[in-house]
Amino acid sequence: MLTQWTPSLTFPGQTQVVMPKPQRLMQFNYPLPYGAILQDAGVRFSVYSRTATAMRVLLYHRVSDREPYGIVEFDPSTDRWGDIWNVTVPGLKAGQLYHFQAEGPFKPEQGKRFNSQARLIDPYARALAGRFQSSEDGITRPPKCVVVQDDFDWQGDRHLRRPLSETVIYEMHVRGFTRSPSSEAKNPGTYLGVIEKIPYLKSLGVTAVELMPIHEFPINDPLGNKLKRPNYWGYDSLAFFAPHRGYMQGSKAGAQVRQFKEMVRALHAAGIEVILDVVFNHTAEGNHEGPTLSFKGLENDVYYMLNDDGTYKNYSGCGNTVNGNHPICREMIFHCLRHWVYNYHIDGFRFDLASILSRDRNGELMPNPPLVEVIAEDPMLADTKIIAEAWDAAGAFQVGSFADTRWAEWNGHYRDDIRRYWRGESGMTGSQATRLSGSSDLYQNSGRRPYHSINFITSHDGYSLYDLVSYEQKHNQANGEDNRDGDNNNYSANNGVEGPTRSKPILELRQRQVKNMMASLLLSQGTPMMVAGDEVLRTQRGNNNAYCQDNEISWFDWKLVKKNAENLRFCKSVIAFRKNHPNVRRATFLTGQPSENGRLPDVSWYNPEGTPMDWDNPTQSIVCIYGTTGIDDPAARPIMLLMHPGTDTQEFLIPEELRSHSWKQFFDTSAETPEDIHPNIDGPELPEDGILHLKHHTMMCYVA
Repeated sequence: MLTQWTPSLTFPGQTQVVMPKPQRLMQFNYPLPYGAILQDAGVRFSVYSRTATAMRVLLYHRVSDREPYGIVEFDPSTDRWGDIWNVTVPGLKAGQLYHFQAEGPFKPEQGKRFNSQARLIDPYARALAGRFQSSEDGITRPPKCVVVQDDFDWQGDRHLRRPLSETVIYEMHVRGFTRSPSSEAKNPGTYLGVIEKIPYLKSLGVTAVELMPIHEFPINDPLGNKLKRPNYWGYDSLAFFAPHRGYMQGSKAGAQVRQFKEMVRALHAAGIEVILDVVFNHTAEGNHEGPTLSFKGLENDVYYMLNDDGTYKNYSGCGNTVNGNHPICREMIFHCLRHWVYNYHIDGFRFDLASILSRDRNGELMPNPPLVEVIAEDPMLADTKIIAEAWDAAGAFQVGSFADTRWAEWNGHYRDDIRRYWRGESGMTGSQATRLSGSSDLYQNSGRRPYHSINFITSHDGYSLYDLVSYEQKHNQANGEDNRDGDNNNYSANNGVEGPTRSKPILELRQRQVKNMMASLLLSQGTPMMVAGDEVLRTQRGNNNAYCQDNEISWFDWKLVKKNAENLRFCKSVIAFRKNHPNVRRATFLTGQPSENGRLPDVSWYNPEGTPMDWDNPTQSIVCIYGTTGIDDPAARPIMLLMHPGTDTQEFLIPEELRSHSWKQFFDTSAETPEDIHPNIDGPELPEDGILHLKHHTMMCYVA
């Protein structure tokens, strides 16, 4: 049934308007799904609250309206099914603006934080509009929810379903990718701006973009104040079902929905998948001192993990922790992922601080978390990539042990070991070999594959790749926290001078080290992930926690594409090489077993003297041979990697049994462009005597 309008509630400065009572219409009004759902008769609003004593929908004409023009009171006798409040309002259409409002007990020590004056964001809102409005009267006015029509012409688009083993991930920030004036984009800093740069992404060769959070998050302060430090990264969710309004072109309420879909459709047309970085571990409502914006005002102790005194458990490091394994939260996350897969054709998800998803309602880690299992087993997510950041801010570190064979993981061990090896630390040879081989120590025993290791050396969180070889100390003063924020343990090296320098030898060494690490990343077994701008030596000026830097520190500087064309050419060539050579992206772990049919083993390791590696007494420099045993492709060719992180020239003797093959150089990171890389693998042949001299900090690659 349809309920009546009830103008029984007024707000400061509001003139009470008596609205005509609509006729009650007999119709099937099933209370699910949640949110604001368009129907022929109007809009059906459904929201969960177990403890609320009253529920209302506030309706607005314009984004700028401080007060609603109409208030719809739910009738508990007819508009409540169990703990679901449900009402259909006739005459409403797509674009309608609204909030929920709930009454109930305010007993923080018992976990109840109802506020009858609060305007609440619908947890299932499909879009938000506007900003937080100033609150001189003490009422927080968050962005308004928008009723969305999901119709869109996908032009036959479907998920690309590319195997993870054939994936190259490019982590990027939607706004930062084109916000710089140097981008010359017509729609800078937007979803449409990303479309303009698809030719660049395609030429680079990446197969997937991993977008930093695009779920709605605060643009300005919840109290309406100007933020001293803007929330640039977006790890502060307001509405999990809604694409961020700050990345749309124009100001029409809800336009971000269509523009985001246009971006996904265009990326798919170019053969590029879209992975979302999702933040289901905390929200923008913060701790007990934070505002009531949505979940707190609907059922605080269901949506959040609380201490016995009603304060918030903080496993996220951001003030609160979403109670992900409560059935209500689990259901919401489950519906949210399906929403993005079906309505937006999203190809995968990277779960921020995913270890929180493994915690029960008391915060204890569980061996078989229901939420993690639901995500892995959901049939609608069967074609999607699911990736865990397998740690949290409370000390959990589950890399290698997070979940089952559906889950891939950001491999933090890979990041640290590759960094430490190339900066010349002793005792890292075995770790380097293990990481290049797909991290079998982490994933093989659980039945997972090399591609479940998401290999990365840099990410949004930390130094850029060029800063990794230019700074030994973080320089986060611009963040306004007296340089206390950010990680202090970066395994970085400035190679002689802290920060910018004009020294040609130092600049050449830094460039070489970038190539060493980029080549290691792209030629490792597993799934590589690189960060936007690393291919052109983007710098954040030593800032390793640029979460609040919505400026040139974080933006992609498109002048670097031309300035550092040498590095871009190198990166493109190695990506293309990876795609063409199946023995650097195997779907099973390497064995090192004897060759078959005269082929080289799938992997073999040698020291610089040309003898098999003695792992009990390893040297700093190593030779890796990726053979073709176990590969059906007749075009597969053996690959030889020589790695020398030392500070002096190192002689390498290639074993005699390998010299029967004809080897040609693919790259030499110490050579000057264009001799640093030979995209057609037509570089110098291996000397007849098998002796190579590698300069300090050098990596070479030969192909048989």
